[in-house]
Amino acid sequence: LDSAMQATWGVFDRDNILRRALADTLHQSGHIFYPRWREYEMFQAALLHFTLEETQWEEDWGTLLSLASQPGSSLEQLHIFALSHILRRPIVVYGVKYVKSFRGEDIGYARFEGLYLPLFWEQSFCIKSPIALGYTRGHFSALVPTEPYSRIEATRDESEDVTFLPLMDCESKLLPIHFLTQAEMGREEAIMRQWLDVCVTEGGLLVAQQKLRKRPLLVAQMLEEWLNHYRRIAQVISA
Repeated sequence: LDSAMQATWGVFDRDNILRRALADTLHQSGHIFYPRWREYEMFQAALLHFTLEETQWEEDWGTLLSLASQPGSSLEQLHIFALSHILRRPIVVYGVKYVKSFRGEDIGYARFEGLYLPLFWEQSFCIKSPIALGYTRGHFSALVPTEPYSRIEATRDESEDVTFLPLMDCESKLLPIHFLTQAEMGREEAIMRQWLDVCVTEGGLLVAQQKLRKRPLLVAQMLEEWLNHYRRIAQVISA
């Protein structure tokens, strides 16, 4: 959750605001999230020739709800899916495909990489510019573009800058969209185009446009204070 706050506002979630919002969302809207979560997980389990009893599904759901309300606890795919609804923005996660032991051995699938869409919202009520996160070794990190130098000049204009986020992996396969129903599967590219500003590079790579807008005044002030701290240090050293 800290990584999502850093990717959007550039701050840590020290007061666990998103954690509380996440827990409230899943508890109050569980009747909406549960059927889609269960159908998606049943499909994934069937691919591995694995089935669960209804009581086991309910126990797993209860565990996910408990994790959502515990500050510092690990997050699962469902939590990222719910977070995309809280922020009303798509979330793209780039990550390792396998979880490794301390010896570097593969011990399981990471399953986090892919696209999480706020599918329960009306599209017109959501932002198409996605948030990008990275996942590796059990940790999420905010992935943010390098700010063009022109944006920090006093004479810069107010035009938006755009970063392009790949929607394909290194094998040119579409990133998975998590928590699609079986009726939606097979239309992944069309769904991506509905929820994102998508274009295709000259090399044929499908990408999403992430727009870098003018930073909010409070964030700009925080950044300026942070930069001034290091400017003062540089002046002391050079004196």
